[in-house]
This record gives sequence, structure tokens and C-alpha cells, in this order.
Amino acid sequence: SAVVDVAIQDYVADVASELTYQNKSPVSTEVLFVFPLGPQMSIYSFQACSEDAKVQVMLQDEAQQLHEATESWENLEYLQDQSRYPGEVFACFLGTLSPGSELVVTLHYVQELPRELDGAARFVLPHTLHPYTKLNRRACALPSTMFFLAAWNCLSSQLPYSLLLTASLQSPRGVTNVQANCSLTPLIYTAQDRSTAQVSLAGSPPRQHDLELLVYFGDPSAVSAVVEKGNPEALPGSLLADPMVLVTLAPSIPEAVPGQHQSGEFIFLLDTTFLEHAQVPLQSRDQGIHTPHKCIPRPTCCVFPQDSLLFLLKSLPLGCYFNIYCYEAASVGIYPQSVEYTQDNLTKAIQHIPSTSSGLGDTNLLETLRSVYSTPRPRGHARQLFIFMTGLPSDKEAIAAEVCRHRNSHRCFSFCFSEDSAALARALARETGGETTYVSSNNSMTAVVLQCLKRALKPAAEVVSLSWTLPHGLEVEVLGGTPQTIFQGQHSLLYAQIHGQAQDTTVAKGVMTLQCSLDGQDVTHRIEFPLCSQGDGRLAGHRLAARSLLQRLLPEAVSGSGDEARHRAVEISLASGIICPFTSYVGIRTSLRVTRYQGKERPLALLAPCQSHIPCQIVVLRGSCKERLCYPVTIWVPPGWLTAVRDSWRALRRLTCGIAALPNRGACSKAYVLCSPIFGPRSTEAFAECQKLVALQTEDGSWALSSGLASVLEVDEAEIKRKMPGEVMEPSIWATVLAVTWLHRPDKCYQDYCELLEAKAVTWLCSQAVSQLDMCLEAANNLLGSSAKPNIFRL
Repeated sequence: SAVVDVAIQDYVADVASELTYQNKSPVSTEVLFVFPLGPQMSIYSFQACSEDAKVQVMLQDEAQQLHEATESWENLEYLQDQSRYPGEVFACFLGTLSPGSELVVTLHYVQELPRELDGAARFVLPHTLHPYTKLNRRACALPSTMFFLAAWNCLSSQLPYSLLLTASLQSPRGVTNVQANCSLTPLIYTAQDRSTAQVSLAGSPPRQHDLELLVYFGDPSAVSAVVEKGNPEALPGSLLADPMVLVTLAPSIPEAVPGQHQSGEFIFLLDTTFLEHAQVPLQSRDQGIHTPHKCIPRPTCCVFPQDSLLFLLKSLPLGCYFNIYCYEAASVGIYPQSVEYTQDNLTKAIQHIPSTSSGLGDTNLLETLRSVYSTPRPRGHARQLFIFMTGLPSDKEAIAAEVCRHRNSHRCFSFCFSEDSAALARALARETGGETTYVSSNNSMTAVVLQCLKRALKPAAEVVSLSWTLPHGLEVEVLGGTPQTIFQGQHSLLYAQIHGQAQDTTVAKGVMTLQCSLDGQDVTHRIEFPLCSQGDGRLAGHRLAARSLLQRLLPEAVSGSGDEARHRAVEISLASGIICPFTSYVGIRTSLRVTRYQGKERPLALLAPCQSHIPCQIVVLRGSCKERLCYPVTIWVPPGWLTAVRDSWRALRRLTCGIAALPNRGACSKAYVLCSPIFGPRSTEAFAECQKLVALQTEDGSWALSSGLASVLEVDEAEIKRKMPGEVMEPSIWATVLAVTWLHRPDKCYQDYCELLEAKAVTWLCSQAVSQLDMCLEAANNLLGSSAKPNIFRL
């Protein structure tokens, strides 16, 4: 059974759960508790109690840990390949639970909640707290989180647990509604201004889905600030003692019209091993671009990265800035700094992209990032990095620290093509508010990166700054800094601590002023907030503030430039309960009673009396592509089985530890298959058909009337010129209408590849010859045998 109490303050959640487990099997069962750590989630309290013993998990400075406490940490490493879902989990080995015994686990964690497009805060109950089963004929998938190494009957009509869920909701904007995929009690307001409310689970939780709550506030696009009281027992002046201001920045940002001029700085960081298989040149010979001197035969089922780069560069909007870094042995960009997106700059950039890998050693992503960060950012242009990684760099910690140090100045879209680099790719995107994509098949890459570019083209609030007006004697420190950019559909959570004592206690309010630039216009938001501390004493904001501050301290502490940052990080981690790279979880066992049965000491329900420190740590699951199924039988684990498996695993690892160091001669990279009809043979054919057409498009979206275009359209060039309407004075208008019409041929779909390119072409046409488009379209349909409608030109 599970009792879960959720406290949600805007986009911050504090979850307190109490889980009761019973061993109803006739044999003892070894217990392993595994809890997945979702994005922006941190555990700050864990304990497990039986009738005989208690395990309390604490944080300790790694430098002060006892040897006997740390040498058993690797006992949990065998978990790394035990899940098909990669990611971090909190794992705690709790020993053996005897028949009929009961175990109570108490777990507390905090989490920043994602914001839906309509402004709702989205909360999902972790699988450990809601271990539903998915029925699938006569088999079902094992839960991704494992508590007992045992499974219940998957075809049972009743859930093998009970759940009691209560949610407390709070926002200065007011709580307006709560939606869920299960039955809830009516929303009860606990304040007259509807700033606080409560709701509970009514009936059974959903059986085959995650339990989700969507919490709606009074103004989804707004700026708000609320003060959370500190811990009166904390050391005065410390992080947990002083009040904390929870700031939500979600300014209203208007939509952008696709294809129009748009600001932004787009920097592409390419591992040059991407380019070694490319055969098709990035532009046609009609435009005088050099063709790679050596071509490797191209398999018909794949679309290689250089082709994806072509579509990316052609899809960029006018008005933006761009640059390309091909990192391996060098870290210099094609341009010293980002340049304006023009035809000349685009042509020069494409000419200087290497066609093959230099093969001079490890990738040099770290120095490349430092080169990027050292260049000035064009004012009013949000910086966004597209990072492509084929493998895991050796200096991954330094790379993550470097990105973290500059996380407020840019956003990363990271693409990984191997399981090894997935964790680093996720970290870079998470730290900067971007996205990460695991590309599991080459022929899906172009569509994937273009979808990411489409999201990256959303408008943003630029040049963001905050100022504060407080009573004399008080000052505000924004922990983690203020982001320079806020993108449409996103929000920023800031944690600002109030220091000092107010000299005028009659002033009960403070003022926060947000200034930013929207589409070149200065916008100001002025927010008043009460200085009286609020909150329920659970310190969710303080703990997440500690997490944010630890991220800021990480680069300096990891660099080893001094011990001050490390000592500060350890101090914050130990005080808040939020783990950092310099602290570790330690499980401490305490005996509650010792009972003897028939002259023999009964084994403690959790661990042997001599074991006071237990394996407990964060484990990174590598994941597996194999589906794990369970069948309608009950599986039980004999006593000592888990220990035997663990010991066997450790022995096998020692036996084979040298194999990984052997030369990997003749080895081939893994091939991944994306099981999706979207990227099947038809998609590959569509890509090949439109690739040459895209190569001929200029940066403004137009096409020139040329023999190359005639070849793509499969129409004689003289016939194209003869059929051009007489009213058209500019051949490029006729050529562009033909290209757009060709993209709309019956039974053809180029939406995945040409949506942004077509929008740019239509914008150019509408700015050049709106009155001529109807007659041009009619002539184009007759020439190409198509039936495109005027709405393709927004007419």
C-alpha cells in the first residue's frame, strides 16, 4: 500500500510517500528498492523500517566515508544492465524479508514540474508509487522499477496494492482547475482568494497508465513571486534559514509566422566522423560548389548526416546568424564568430565543411565549446547549439561542467548516435533547457533534426533582467543566475534568497521587475509580493534552490582551482539533503530488537547484525533494447539468490576486465533500426527525390530558373521557359512556383523534410508577386500534371 502526499507550489512539487510492503510468500525474500529519478528530481529523505531494524539513508562527504562503507558500493553496479529504460535510479539493497514480515519505506523528494503548452503544471506519480501492470494478451511488461525481485500474476483483475493520494495546491495567481486521468474528489479551496486548494484520489488509480495531474492557475502566461519561509532550526544566515522567493517567469510571447525574418543564433557542432560517408554534394554543380573528391557508395536505405546538414542550413530563416564547428583535432569555427545568414555566407560555409574525418584522435568537443562561448553573441539573437555526438568524449565531466557554467546564455539541442553518449547528451540539454534526441537509425536523422529546428525557431523573450525593490536592510540574491532568454512555451524557475533584517517592519511587500525584449520591443512586468513567509515547512523551494546552487558551483569545484567551491558544495548538500558529486548516500542500519527462536538468533528482517553500512547509491541504468516479459505465473526468489547473483557478477567482471582493453580491430559500429512506418522505404524515396531540389534553393527561399531545376522537375528547360506566363517579369518567380507546386504532387509527401523550406519560399513569393500567383499556379499545374490548390500560397 502507498500513502502519498503531494504539495505543488506553481511548478514546484514536494512529495512525501509511505510505502508498506508485506512478504506473503512462504519463503524469505531478498529486497532491493529501486526508485527512478526523473528530470529535475532530487531525493532528500529515505528510510526503511521493519519490526526488527531500521535503515536510514544519509549524505556524507565522500572524503570522510569509512572504507567498509564504500567498498560495498559496487555491489549495486550489476543493476546497470537490468532495465530497458536508461537513466538514473536511486537503489538501496535492504537484505532479506522473512515470511509474513512487513516493511515500511518512507521516501521524500522534490521536483521541478514541466509546463504544458496551455500553462498547466504536469505532475506524474513515479512508477514505484503506482506500479500498475500493462496487459498484453498473455504477457505484460515488468515494471521498470523493481522492489522485490519477484512478480505478481500479470493477469490479475485486481491491482496488488492500494493507493491513497492527497494533493495540496498553491499559487499566488490562484488555482483554477485540476485535471487527471483518474477520479478525483471535488477541488476544495482553503483560502478565500483561491490561492490554495486541496484534492484527493477518489476510487482506484488507473490500471494501465501513469497517474497524471494537470494543475491550472489563474494566468498561465504570467510572472509571479512567492516567499517560502525558512527553517527556524537552521543556522542563521544559511541557505535553509533565510526566506526564499520562488519566481516563475512565463511572459506571454506571440507566435512567429513560419518563413519570415526571424532573429536567433544557430551554431552547429559536428563530429566530423558524421561526414565521412557522405556522397551527394551539399549543393549542385550549377551553383559552382566543389564536389567531394572521394565518394563512398551510399546504401539506398540510409540518409547520411551531411545531407541532414544541407536541410538544416537551407531551413534557417532570414535575419538569423549562424556558424559551423567541425570538431575533432581542431576547434575553430568556419567563421571566427557567427555571421548573418546570407547566400554568400552560406555558400562559403558549405564549401569549407570537410567531407571526411581526419581521424587524428579523440573528439575535441570541450575546446570547441570553449571557442563558442568565447565569441560574442549578437545582441537580440538567442544562442542555440546543435551538438552531434557519435561517441562519448573522454572528458565528459569537463564538458558537462563547461556547459553548466554557461547554461543561462544558451540552449542546447543534442543528438547522440550511441548508447554511450546518451547520458552526456541528456545532461547538456537538461542543463540549458533544451532537448536531446537518440537517433537510432540514419534514415531518421533528417526528419528528427528538422523537427528540433522547428521547435528551436519558436520566438523568445530576449535580454532578460530582474530588479528588486525591498525595505531598507533587505537584499536579494538570485541563486544560479537569471537566464538571458525565455523561449515561447517554456518557463523559468528562479530561486532568490532574502538576506538581512528589514529596518522598517511596516513595509509588508516587495517588488520584482522583469524587463525583456519581445520582437524588438521593450516589455516590463512589475510584480508585488508579500514579504510574510508562507509554506508548510517542507522547504521544497529551499531544496530546489540548493540543487540550483550546486549546479552553479559544480564547474568551479570540478575544475580543481580551489577547495572553497567544493567545501561550499558539500556544506549545501549535507544541509539540504540534495546529493552532489562530492557527497554520497550512506545507508545506516539500526537494530530495534533481537529475538531468539529455538535457541537460534532469528535473522533480522533487513540485514545481518554485523552489517551497519549497506549498499546504497545512484545507479545509471544503461538500458537494453530487449523487451522483458512476464507470464501468468508467480515468481519467487529463494533466500540468498540475489547475493549469489551479485557475487557471480562481480567474479565474472574481474575475469573479463581485460577484454575491453584489447584492440578493436575490424570492429564495426552498431546499426540501429527505427521501427516506425514514418521512416520506411517511402520516406527514403521521398528524401532522395527532394534532396536535389533543396540543394538548388537560395537562402531567401527562391529558386533560379536553371537546367538543374529542369532536371529535378523532369521537364525540358526550353519547355519551362516557353510555358512561363507572359505577365511574369522575373523568371525566379516562375521557378519558385514550379518548385513549390512540385512538392505538392499527388501521392507525394515531403512534409517531414520541406515544411520550413516551403514556408520560406511562400513568404518570398508573397512579397514579390502576390497578384501573379494564381496564373502561375494554373500554368504550373498544367506543366507538371499536378492539382495543387491556391491555399499552398496562403491565398
